[in-house]
Amino acid sequence: MAELWKKPNQTATLASIAAFCIGDDPVLDQNLAVWDIIGSVAHAKMLSQVGLISEVDYEAIVLVLSDIYTKAKQGPLPFEPADEDIHTYLERVLTERIGKAGKRIHTGRSRNDQVLTAIKLYSRHELQTIVSQVAQLSRTLLEAAESQKDVILPGFTHTQVAMPSSAGLWLSAYAEALAEDLDLILAAYRHSNRNPLGSGAGYGGSLPLDRDLTTKLLGFESPHVNVVNAQMSRGKLEWLVLTALAGIANTIGKLADDVCLYNAQFLGLITLPESFTTGSSIMPHKRNPDVFELIRGHCNLIKGYPSQITTLMTNQISGYHRDYQLSKGILIKAISDMQSVLLITQEAISGIKFDQTVATNPRYRDMYSVEGVNALVERGMPFREAYQTVGTIADADKPTGFEGPHTLLGSIHNLGLDRIETYLDQQLTQFEQSAYTYWLKGFEEKYLMPKEPK
Repeated sequence: MAELWKKPNQTATLASIAAFCIGDDPVLDQNLAVWDIIGSVAHAKMLSQVGLISEVDYEAIVLVLSDIYTKAKQGPLPFEPADEDIHTYLERVLTERIGKAGKRIHTGRSRNDQVLTAIKLYSRHELQTIVSQVAQLSRTLLEAAESQKDVILPGFTHTQVAMPSSAGLWLSAYAEALAEDLDLILAAYRHSNRNPLGSGAGYGGSLPLDRDLTTKLLGFESPHVNVVNAQMSRGKLEWLVLTALAGIANTIGKLADDVCLYNAQFLGLITLPESFTTGSSIMPHKRNPDVFELIRGHCNLIKGYPSQITTLMTNQISGYHRDYQLSKGILIKAISDMQSVLLITQEAISGIKFDQTVATNPRYRDMYSVEGVNALVERGMPFREAYQTVGTIADADKPTGFEGPHTLLGSIHNLGLDRIETYLDQQLTQFEQSAYTYWLKGFEEKYLMPKEPK
């Protein structure tokens, strides 16, 4: 086992203890490999700039790391049984290929700030992907709202028919909610955009490291100034990201729940194409909305992940603790699940068909009761008297349609779709996706496609 911390003549850790402590890191770290390499390249560049390693050693290190980076982008790296994690793997390969120069890569660095840097780079990248997916889904919902704006649906309170709604009103509600959810992602994104590299084990060190340089090289917005605080961002980062994902999951889960209810035979407000449904092994008539039930289920699980991190961080003083290793799997799983949910929701929502006859269906005539009240109010009757009057009208004489248009901003006949889209665009400008893409492309071209040393 390539224990980076083992000293000469030290008794080896029991195999069972070592295996328990390593856990799933060799598997999970495949997700962090490219980001650990990028962080290592920036660290090596900084070491050469401040004179802690030679330019020759730097070029040799980057040549090997760029080769590993190319392989990591193509698939899993060939970890050996002795490799505890991506950090151990990189140092082993560097040492095998370039000898002493490879042993210099860890100068001024701890696995504590190394993994935190990789996790921040990983989170920042994946959040950019999620932002794009959320924006795409929001726009899809807005387009559907425009095309279906005249289809009347009943609104519900307490799961009872309440007042008139519409397909456009329902769809654009979720479009705007997703745009609002970008506030949560922005908070997580900004925290992931602060540089912890150079904080070492959490207390810095006496070597003249240039943390501003690595901040610039890695495209971070700023460094965590205090090295103790940098280490305390472990756990906090994961919690913020997971909380943002939970907010999105709450929105999409509610959308999926609506679809499952509206698709039920006893309501029949919407139908799904057969290609979007599954059947029963015993009931030949069934067409089950399994995809939306699973979307709802995944969303409910994602909403629980922040609680796991909160529990994991309970009763810990400042400084690093090995407990944090367990946060890695939760974070990676949640991000993967969220991206899958967004992708399949984008596809599944396009298949929904609305019942065009709801407006005149006697089953839903109660939704027009407030229309009757408002009509009497506009003719001069006090609201409470109008309420009592309509409440005592026999079913056969109750209102069966609109007395007047719903011109209130954000209601059936004034959806304000352009304003929701403008709000979405304003939200997206805060993420500077083009600047991020430019940084990543530039870093790859400058540092990860090096020429052979002279």
